[in-house]
Amino acid sequence: MLSPRTAPRVTAPAEHIRTRVERHLRRYPAAVQTAVRAAARLHPHVADLAISFPALLFAVATTRRGADHARLIAAIVEGEPLARVAALAGIPLWLRKLPPETFVQPIRQLPDGALFRRQIANHLPASVKLAPVWLDAVSRVALWGHEGLAVWLARELTRNPKHARKLDHLNAIVLWAWYSAYLPADASFVERPWHPAMRFETARAVADDWRMRVALHLNIGTAPITDMWLRPAVIGGFEFVPLDTAQAIADEAAAMNNCLCDYGANLAHDGSRLWGIRKDGARVADVSIVKYRGSPLPAVGELLLANNRDAPIELWLIARTWLNGHELQQVDMKRPKWGTVPLDATWWRSFWRPYWLAKGCFPAWLPLRASRRALEAL
Repeated sequence: MLSPRTAPRVTAPAEHIRTRVERHLRRYPAAVQTAVRAAARLHPHVADLAISFPALLFAVATTRRGADHARLIAAIVEGEPLARVAALAGIPLWLRKLPPETFVQPIRQLPDGALFRRQIANHLPASVKLAPVWLDAVSRVALWGHEGLAVWLARELTRNPKHARKLDHLNAIVLWAWYSAYLPADASFVERPWHPAMRFETARAVADDWRMRVALHLNIGTAPITDMWLRPAVIGGFEFVPLDTAQAIADEAAAMNNCLCDYGANLAHDGSRLWGIRKDGARVADVSIVKYRGSPLPAVGELLLANNRDAPIELWLIARTWLNGHELQQVDMKRPKWGTVPLDATWWRSFWRPYWLAKGCFPAWLPLRASRRALEAL
């Protein structure tokens, strides 16, 4: 019979392990605590995963299919190598280093090739606060983009965790990077392709410009705008040229390095028209003619030189002279309710078709049916 003095020496290691397991179990997010603790109670070997492989314990806890769950539990209880158990669960081994706080939602399918494992190992998050956002973003990019883009994003998020607050248009980055890698420039609207050396802020800005160019074509379609409200003319040696197609606007925006592509939805909803101003055939400025709410007549909205620089007052006077030379009361000032003008459905399907075919599905965020809401959410 053991004396009270010697008994703790036998039980201390087991008690220490239980304490460590409990400490790690408490670190899982509150939303998954019940499921994770239920899995841990199945067997001590399963509970030990809270320490040795938190992602795998989470996978056991969230596996719903009975046969898969039973096979996983049996493999763990029988002491099979973690690599084999992880493979059964569809969990890559490189997730082993991520803490319990990471796992808030079911783990998406992730790359697990030798090269990817070596690369991603250099960019795992050190912060438990960043970890869930990091895993969600990296897994989304790996699924909907490609492996190189996922490694790049992992690097950028760990290099500057503040970028985790700027993932609202992550799908636009994914699409821009995918199109720049798999389609020629003339079919992808990509003026500047994604490159792994890019910084996050640069990629975000370039992707946003690309998204606006795509949105411009989706809003206007392939046909020219038939009613430009005003007529071309030459005033004081300056020629006013209609920008009446999506391509003409995109070319002008590229040449003048300005934000004309942002006008897509406004043009579609009959709120503005765009004109280029030339001098001796050279581009000088761009002007928007707008319908202001409550105004009975159209007016000059923006008048900008290249690089969005303000135009001099002399050019404003010329633009107003040109505008006032029209019978403005004949311009219909009515506008459709915002959001009611459909996108060009044919253009939507033809442009996104290569991506859908490559991914073998229609993502919920990029449906087959043209959707203004989906476009704005990219």
